[in-house]
Formats: sequence, structure tokens, C-alpha cells
Amino acid sequence: MAQQERARRTRAAIVEAAAAEFARRGYAAASVNTILEGSNATKGAMYFHFQSKEDLARAVLSAALERYVAITEKWKGSTLHPYFVVHGIIDDIASGFQNDVVVRAEFRLIVEPEFYSEVQTGAGQAWGKAGYELACRAQEAGDLRSEFSPEKFIRVLAASLAGQRYMADLVSDSRDLRLMFEESLEVVLYAMASQQWLDEWKVSGWPSNELGTVETASDLPV
Repeated sequence: MAQQERARRTRAAIVEAAAAEFARRGYAAASVNTILEGSNATKGAMYFHFQSKEDLARAVLSAALERYVAITEKWKGSTLHPYFVVHGIIDDIASGFQNDVVVRAEFRLIVEPEFYSEVQTGAGQAWGKAGYELACRAQEAGDLRSEFSPEKFIRVLAASLAGQRYMADLVSDSRDLRLMFEESLEVVLYAMASQQWLDEWKVSGWPSNELGTVETASDLPV
């Protein structure tokens, strides 16, 4: 058992070091030697767990998927309005970008040619599916304007969030990524949410990132 635990910890350390390297330099420029240095593992230990750099990258993508699934599962039983749940999910994702190197690495890897397919099947699909189901619930409640579909709601929101993330890197934006993601959601809602829901939301504000807790925001747009 002790040997298995050591092997598990070694593997986890290698994945974490690989994520840091991929997040910083991308896939093509990533150095296996730097990954080894960061993990304090031997080359033999690394190749015991992973056959290649691509194998390492796919392990990072798999770890990121687990993070995204955990986020959506956290919000699954929430009794808040669907739009509030979407807000909670993307707020957690933004926190992941800021605090979790595995999440940052996933975002960097999926724009590499070797991993284009992961856009359709990877971590983003976990929250995308949840977001679509929540948009369907909002539609059923009459809170999605009739000219917009749940598919369009989540597609436009996902594109806007990706754009915010890229722009934050390109211009070294120091603003909180959580606020930037919230900004994207607000723009989509102003376009697609029912007027009745918008009027109520302007009074109640966004929930805090605690399930079931709502706090009034003083700087909501009018």
C-alpha cells in the first residue's frame, strides 16, 4: 500500500509540473526536463507513468475534466434560479483559471493543433452541457426570450468567456477574471433574458459564490 501511495503521489506531482509547464509555454515548447525538475521525479519514474509528452498532456486534460465535472456537480442540486446557477458555475471556473494550474493548462492546450478535438469532447463540454440544461430550465420558466434558443444562449456565452480569457492574457489585464466572466454573462442576459427576470435581478443582484446565498450588488447596470 505504501508503494502504491508513493506511485500515486509521484504521478500527481508529474501531472502538476506538466500542467505548470504547458500553461506557461504551450505544448510544442514545453520541456520534459523542466517538467522533471518541477516534479522532483526521475526520468524512469516519469516514463513508468507516461509514455510521451503527448501522454502527459492528455493526463493534464483528464485532470482538468475532473475539475470541471466537480464544479458542475457542486451546483447540480442548487435551488437557485438557473441563471444564478450559471453565474455560480462560471465564477468557479474563473477562480480555477486564477488558482489552479491544471485549469490554466487545459485552456492553453486545447488551442494547440494536437488537441483541437478536445474542444468538442473535453473539459469545456462538462460545463457547457450543464449550462445548456440550465438554459432549457430558464426557457421553461419563461425567462429566456422566445427568439433565442438554449443552444444559442450557451454558445454565445462560451464564446464570450473564451474571448475574455484570451484578452486578459493578451493585454495583461489586471482586472479580476471573475468580474470579466460576470460581465460576459450580464451582456448575454441583457440580450436574451426576459424583461421580467431582468427587472427582478436588478433588485436582487447576483448570489455570492455560496450555494443558496444572495447578496445585493451595488454596482449593477441600470
